Amino acid sequence: MSSVLNAASYRFCPIVDPRKTREDLLTAIEQWPALRGTVLVTPEGLNAFLAGPEQEVRSCIDWLRCLPGFENPEVKWSWSDHVPFKRMRVKLKNEIIRMNNPVIRPFEGRAPAAAAATVANWLAQGHDDQGRPVVMLDTRNAFEVDLGRFENAIDWRIEKFTQFPQALQDHLDELEGKTVVSYCTGGIRCEKAALFMQSLGLEHVYQLEGGILKYFEEVGGDHWRGDCFVFDERVGLDPTLSALSEREAQVSAPPEPAQSR
Repeated sequence: MSSVLNAASYRFCPIVDPRKTREDLLTAIEQWPALRGTVLVTPEGLNAFLAGPEQEVRSCIDWLRCLPGFENPEVKWSWSDHVPFKRMRVKLKNEIIRMNNPVIRPFEGRAPAAAAATVANWLAQGHDDQGRPVVMLDTRNAFEVDLGRFENAIDWRIEKFTQFPQALQDHLDELEGKTVVSYCTGGIRCEKAALFMQSLGLEHVYQLEGGILKYFEEVGGDHWRGDCFVFDERVGLDPTLSALSEREAQVSAPPEPAQSR
């Protein structure tokens, strides 16, 4: 049995003093010497990728749950044979994932979310419960999509998330009258994307709750083709949440620093 517990979690919630929150967390993690990963602390919320012994990972998540607004985060759990991070880092950022669109403030209210089982059912029947056609909109970078994606997903070949708003505006007419489900690795990008779609007047917009990783956890690989790129040494996860090796994952572009997703 794999001995390393991996946890991915985020929550959009106002962080009044990000610098102090970072300092407090740096002090706290001294009690978990084997813990590795990255935690982003931003004014709009927190994002954590953690790996290590089960007790240390769960203790850190419990510590984060004590922060105001972070009491009930969505956590995606998986196991691996080795720790996929070299060190433990706590970083300050302006945004959890940069969109360069300050009017999109997820902590003020989320777009509707569709659970993994609901999305799988919609894809199986070819429409949502009201009979509207359903399209899956991939909000990830092109090299991530190349490793795996939902069947017939829309892919605008963006190279970074800051390009998503313009891509959406260029293709807005193609989405009118459809139920659009935005998706990404863990939920962060698709949460912002769904809000931006709403701001442009699209009426039937959902984010995939918990992203691809939660979909794998709850549904498996139904309607999915390939694997899911992750921003750590595992490179990718298959629908059983098992890690790939770099040799197995034919990724042409280097990953950007882990910070989402």
